[in-house]
Amino acid sequence: MLKRSADRNGMRLNGSRMNNLDQPKNGSAAASNGASQAAPRSKPQTPLPANPLAYTDSFERRHIGPSPDDLPQMLKLLGFDSLDGLIDAAIPAAIRMQRPLHLESAKSEYELLQELREIAQENHVYRSFIGMGYYNCITPPVIQRNILENPGWYTQYTPYQPEISQGRLEALLNFQTLVSDLTGLEIANASLLDEGTAAAEAMSMSYGLSKTESKTFWVSEACHPQTIEVVKTRAVPLGIEVLVGDHRKFQFEQPVFGVLLQYPASDGAIYDYEEFCDRAHAAGALVTVAADLLSLTLLKPPGEFGADIAVGNTQRFGVPLGYGGPHAAYFVTKEAFKRQLPGRLVGVSKDVHGRPALRLALQTREQHIRRDKATSNICTAQVLLAIIASMYAVYHGAEGLRQIATRIHCMTSILAEGLQKLGYVLGSEPYFDTLRVMVPAEKAKDVVRRAHSHQINLRQIDAQTFGISLDETVSSDDLLALFQIFAGEQIAHFTPEDVLSHCPTPCFPENLCRTSPYLTHPVFNSYHSETELLRYIYRLQSKDLSLATAMIPLGSCTMKLNATSEMMPITWPEFSQIHPFAPLHQTKGYQILFEQLEEWLAEITGFAGISLQPNAGSQGEYAGLLVIRKYHESRGEGDRTVCLIPQSAHGTNPASAVMAGMQVVSVACDSDGNIDVADLKAKAEQYKERLSALMVTYPSTHGVFEESIREICDIIHANGGQVYMDGANMNAQVGLCRPADFGADVCHLNLHKTFCIPHGGGGPGMGPIGVAKHLVPFLPQHPVITVGGKQGIGPISAAPWGSASILPISWVYIALMGAEGLKKATEVAILNANYIAKRLEKHYSVLYKGKNGLVAHECIIDLRQFKKTAEIEVDDVAKRLIDYGFHPPTVSWPVAGTMMVEPTESESRQELDRFCDAMIAIREEIREIEEGKADRKDNLLKNAPHTIFALIADEWTHPYSRQRAVYPDAWTRENKFWAAVGRIDQAYGDRNLVCTCLPMEAYQ
Repeated sequence: MLKRSADRNGMRLNGSRMNNLDQPKNGSAAASNGASQAAPRSKPQTPLPANPLAYTDSFERRHIGPSPDDLPQMLKLLGFDSLDGLIDAAIPAAIRMQRPLHLESAKSEYELLQELREIAQENHVYRSFIGMGYYNCITPPVIQRNILENPGWYTQYTPYQPEISQGRLEALLNFQTLVSDLTGLEIANASLLDEGTAAAEAMSMSYGLSKTESKTFWVSEACHPQTIEVVKTRAVPLGIEVLVGDHRKFQFEQPVFGVLLQYPASDGAIYDYEEFCDRAHAAGALVTVAADLLSLTLLKPPGEFGADIAVGNTQRFGVPLGYGGPHAAYFVTKEAFKRQLPGRLVGVSKDVHGRPALRLALQTREQHIRRDKATSNICTAQVLLAIIASMYAVYHGAEGLRQIATRIHCMTSILAEGLQKLGYVLGSEPYFDTLRVMVPAEKAKDVVRRAHSHQINLRQIDAQTFGISLDETVSSDDLLALFQIFAGEQIAHFTPEDVLSHCPTPCFPENLCRTSPYLTHPVFNSYHSETELLRYIYRLQSKDLSLATAMIPLGSCTMKLNATSEMMPITWPEFSQIHPFAPLHQTKGYQILFEQLEEWLAEITGFAGISLQPNAGSQGEYAGLLVIRKYHESRGEGDRTVCLIPQSAHGTNPASAVMAGMQVVSVACDSDGNIDVADLKAKAEQYKERLSALMVTYPSTHGVFEESIREICDIIHANGGQVYMDGANMNAQVGLCRPADFGADVCHLNLHKTFCIPHGGGGPGMGPIGVAKHLVPFLPQHPVITVGGKQGIGPISAAPWGSASILPISWVYIALMGAEGLKKATEVAILNANYIAKRLEKHYSVLYKGKNGLVAHECIIDLRQFKKTAEIEVDDVAKRLIDYGFHPPTVSWPVAGTMMVEPTESESRQELDRFCDAMIAIREEIREIEEGKADRKDNLLKNAPHTIFALIADEWTHPYSRQRAVYPDAWTRENKFWAAVGRIDQAYGDRNLVCTCLPMEAYQ
């Protein structure tokens, strides 16, 4: 930690100034007559703290929901006298930690934010004209305050329950429309992780669609270097050869299944790719174009010159640089390829009342269903950032975006004219926002030095070439500074205004100019005043249930408190306004934060090394498996390609294994949901010569601490394999046990679950990996900034530290909780889950329990019997919970017909009881059907959720009252959350796939 400087006016301790606490006030006896003994004082009503000089406001009590008075009563229900007794019974003694975590003591929110401010100030916010896909931009304040900084948007869950997700689904539909319109292609997804991984997904999709025998993918050398390397990383385990070259020279003499082009090129050049695309198609190759979305407001879109797929980054649409992320990538393709499109896809359908309604479309493509047959392991997106980008487009509209792009291009033309006046040779024309400047080698260092003296960063492409990329924030003063930087000893006797006066009007060749319309839908032409946009944002927010509304008790997804003090730093300029490729000497604050966070995560998990690069849990899985693969290869055992995966595993596990070039072999589970150790041992021995890894989730996917976990790890190691642990359930281990201690070699950590980064409506996420000592040399590297191990795998993400700007959230959480607070959080998470299981076990069957009849941090409620007794499906119960004001738990996973409930430690006993009361009330509603008191087809569950549209209809034909439908308990009468639409017809939407904005009359 940074040490604090002494305060000039007094001693500073723990971040606060030490005052003379006991100095007598004027008028007291001591002050007036110099008495040596103060007058007697009455006994204080509140006892003094043990150390009155230290802050005493504990964050732990604000993060943990149940009060100290609630805990004994909850434990009593479970038959325990203490939390220690519960934990001793729940977690196998063989894996328990025998010491506390070696972390600093917890700090107060106030003092920690002060400390983080000092760290942040070690970052220096220069003007970065580096480009390479990352640009400074202006986040409209109305969007920053009301979306990025608004828990009503950033605490939402993935929209798997569309009836209570219509707001963000509409914003994502706007995003898809934006991308489709600007690229000229038919069908876009709801975002991907970053441009590099989107390009890699395009390669995989092209390979899957290819009708040739080729295993070669051709990449233009004009692509961003980080994109090229991420593509190479993805290609290796699939046996794909990546060729990099100049598109002007490539003649398709070697068969290729796909090509990747950059538009405009990384150095700013704009090429006419139409003839190249024709030749690629003639050779049987699919064409992917990585395109700058803002430039497409002026340039001919990829879909009009032959692209089959377009990918890119929407960061410059109002999303801060954030030292690399999170940013929403886009992926768009032709209608014919819709079923191979990776990621999530929002589509239009209708609800039970026949009204338009949105939901995730074509979900049969997802890895949770297709598992090892999935074409992608992506199970998340960058929803919050995609929403910001879409709102940026809604705010500015087509004309506003065109004006922004035109201004940037004009400023670039002024810069080009001025640099040429100074005698510099520039790269090829035309250009949009980026110039390639040739500088004599002996002058290059002086250019860099002068740039830094002006607090400006340039891209140095090679010893004699600089790149300058302008953005919407560029000013006349910036251009003047750039002229002075390149003028050197001579003085630039002109200003940007002088150049403008005789600068030719910038334009592109006719064959490159955009002529087609875009963003003509009313949503992009209706909300250009702040008043109208603010109201639109709030209308959408009101349609979504977030943690600001109620508990989201999703099993395996850990929807815990995202504290305001954790979230505040992400928009501080020192964290949000730094380019990912800024020189390291400007980012010392980030380096301090990374180092400390890595140390803390290593201590929490027991691992020797941490990589913060993977920017999603799925990417962490993939990175961990590639590290294992590289380790085996380093030992001459590259033929170890078999990955054992239990039947209960997350769907991303088998998908990630296939992407990593492994053969998936399934391992059986017993009747209690645990790994069948005998089957595991038999298969480990069967594949002993080829065994690469076991992927295991702990506690198990069924929410139980398996007693045999050490034996399981030992079996894998005895047969030459490595143990990969899925860290989705790490929040049941922190402070109590550590994966590395009981045999795991690799573990990814979902920082968006255990360590409080919010889900953001389905993203952002962060999935760093921890590895044992022998695997540290293989941690992922990066082509631009030096990170990773000496023998490391290639980059997993486009930016060196993934989505760096959200890492302060986890840093703050760990520092605020301290070792004891983290342990207490884990204990209470386990207590809350068992409390719910105990309260509900008389009404529902709790499917899996551990040896002592306890669950871990989540429990599975079995609803399958009601299909026979009352024709009630699990979805009926889920939708009825919406009427009670809850987001339904995880439905039909990992067992069909069940609900997986995870309350987390942040929910109060009052909220837990409200949920249990709702579930018990629903059980009684089911009983009415079973006993013939309610109709089996027309009942409270089958018709849920009940909307205000149905409530105010002229006719009410149901055999139950309107009041019982929409106000089933006292809470709802005071705090009613209305589902925006009735139950959605999923099949209709897939049969009639529409993934762009409907005309407004459709909603009337």
